[in-house]
Amino acid sequence: MVSEHLDRSVIPMRIAVETPSGWPVVLSVWFLSHGSELLAATRPDSTLVRCLEHRPRCGFEIASDTPPYRGVRGRAQVKIDRDTGAATLDRLLVRYLGGIDNPLATTLRSRGADEVCLRLRPVSLTSWDFSSRMATSLGGVDGLD
Repeated sequence: MVSEHLDRSVIPMRIAVETPSGWPVVLSVWFLSHGSELLAATRPDSTLVRCLEHRPRCGFEIASDTPPYRGVRGRAQVKIDRDTGAATLDRLLVRYLGGIDNPLATTLRSRGADEVCLRLRPVSLTSWDFSSRMATSLGGVDGLD
């Protein structure tokens, strides 16, 4: 269930981190599953990177807001990889936009050389799938009839 959900879900991953002042913050990023890691790309001066430099761990969730409810959440150690950000960004653009030949991809790639890759290494995972429980109440939504 977990691997399949991570591979099929083309939705943002929510990441919860602690700010240097001690307050939690939740941010959303595009992700992809790569072996035992979850990868994301972001700017090196982003709030997310500043928080992870302070404390390199996070909580995360990959779940849609529409029924049937299913998802994956967990906790992870995070490594900031400054060498593979541009390549990770390209993979994310293909996954979320279908390619790199569109205006948004062009804009994002124009700053791509500075991107960093976030490598989340889960230390705990929880998953849920209420598809079968919701099938009768959804009347065939998502092929559940």
